[in-house]
Amino acid sequence: MSPELISILVLVVVFVIATTRSVNMGALAFAAAFGVGTLVADLDADGIFAGFPGDLFVVLVGVTYLFAIARANGTTDWLVHAAVRLVRGRVALIPWVMFALTGALTAIGAVSPAAVAIVAPVALSFATRYSISPLLMGTMVVHGAQAGGFSPISIYGSIVNGIVEREKLPGSEIGLFLASLVANLLIAAVLFAVLGGRKLWARGAVTPEGDGAPGKAGTGTTGSGSGSGSGSDTVTGTGTSAGTGGTAPTAVAVRSDRETGGAEGTGVRLTPARVATLVALVALVVAVLGFDLDAGLTAVTLAVVLSTAWPDDSRRAVGEIAWSTVLLICGVLTYVGVLEEMGTITWAGEGVGGIGVPLLAAVLLCYIGAIVSAFASSVGIMGALIPLAVPFLAQGEIGAVGMVAALAVSATVVDVSPFSTNGALVLAAAPDVDRDRFFRQLMVYGGIVVAAVPALAWLVLVVPGFG
Repeated sequence: MSPELISILVLVVVFVIATTRSVNMGALAFAAAFGVGTLVADLDADGIFAGFPGDLFVVLVGVTYLFAIARANGTTDWLVHAAVRLVRGRVALIPWVMFALTGALTAIGAVSPAAVAIVAPVALSFATRYSISPLLMGTMVVHGAQAGGFSPISIYGSIVNGIVEREKLPGSEIGLFLASLVANLLIAAVLFAVLGGRKLWARGAVTPEGDGAPGKAGTGTTGSGSGSGSGSDTVTGTGTSAGTGGTAPTAVAVRSDRETGGAEGTGVRLTPARVATLVALVALVVAVLGFDLDAGLTAVTLAVVLSTAWPDDSRRAVGEIAWSTVLLICGVLTYVGVLEEMGTITWAGEGVGGIGVPLLAAVLLCYIGAIVSAFASSVGIMGALIPLAVPFLAQGEIGAVGMVAALAVSATVVDVSPFSTNGALVLAAAPDVDRDRFFRQLMVYGGIVVAAVPALAWLVLVVPGFG
C-alpha cells in the first residue's frame, strides 16, 4: 500500500472515531499527523509543525477575543439594534444585508476570511437575538464573501486570472466573477427558503425598544435571544427557533436601566466603552482592508487595549474564546499540511489528470478541488489544479474559460465547511449556541455542498464548452 493511500485511510479513521466516540477531531488529527508524519512520511517534528496554521490560530483567537469583549460591554447589542432600524424592522432582510456586505468587502479587495471575520460575529449575534437559524446567517455570510470573491480587483480574482495568464490559457475576468456571483446567489436563495426565510418574512416588521411601540410587528413578532452584554429589543409572541427554522415561544425581554444603558424606553445607548469598541472594530476594518495588516494580530492588539481600559467588561472574555474550535481546526489543518508535505494531494491530482477522457477528468478535478479545499487553502488548491488541467485543455475538447470557472466555484463554495477558514470563523463567532450541534450542521451542509456543487458547476460551465 502506498504512503499516500495510507494517509488518506488514516484521515477516514479520524473522521469515524471523532463522529462515533465524540473525541475532539483536532486532537485526533494531531495524533494522526504525528503517527503518519513520523512512521510513514519520515518527517521530523519541524516537518510536522510546518503545517500548523499559525496565522489562522491567531485570527481565531484574536477575533473571538475582540468580539467577546464587544458582547460583554453591549456593543454587539447596539449594532443589532442599529441594523434593525436600518431595514425598518424587517428582520428577514438582515441575512441579505450581511450577504451583500461581505460580498462588497471581498469584491473591493478584502481577503475572504478577513471579510468573514469582520461580519460574522455581528451577524451571528443578530441571529441569536432574533432567533434566526445560525446556520442560515453563517452560511449567508460565507456565501456572500465568495459571491464577490472573484471580481477583477479582488484577491481571488487577481490570483486566478494571473495563473490563467501564466499558463497561457484563454480567460474571462468578467465570466469568472459572474460564475461565482450567480452560483453563490442561487445557493443563498435556496438556503434562505429552506432555513426559515419565509417565516422571517411572515413576522413582518419589529420595532426596537425606544422607537415606538415595544416590539410590535406587522404580522408577527420576533423572539429574543440571550445575547450577553447589554441592550435589548422588547418583543413578544413566537419566533423562528434558532437552528431549525421552526417556531418556539419566546418571552418578553425586559432589561434594567443598567443593562440597557439608560432609562426604560431609550433603547441601547452608546457608552464610552461601546464607543471605544466601535472605534476598535472600525480600526480593524481599516487596518485589514486599507493597510493589509494581519487580522488576527490586529484584533488581539485592539482587544488588549480595550481590556486595559475597561478590565471589568473584559475579565471573562479570554474564557469565551472558542478554544475547542481552535483545537479542532488547527489539528485538522496540521494533518492536511502533512498530506501536502508527503505529496498526497499532488498524487491524487496527477492520477486524475492522467485519465484519457477529458470530461471525466474535468469533473474529477472539480471534486478534488472541492474536497481538498474544504480542509485547506482554496487559492492554493486552484493554483495546483489549474496547471494540472492544462494538458487536456490544450487538446481543445474542454473550454478553458468554463473549466477555470468551474474549478474556482468548486474550490471556494465549500468554504462553509467548519474545517475551512471561513467555516471555522463562523463556528467560533456564534454566541450562545450548542457548538457541537452547530459544528455538525456545518459539517453536514459542507458535505452536501461538496457532493452537489462540483457536479452542477461541471454540468453548467464545462459540458457546454465555454471558452
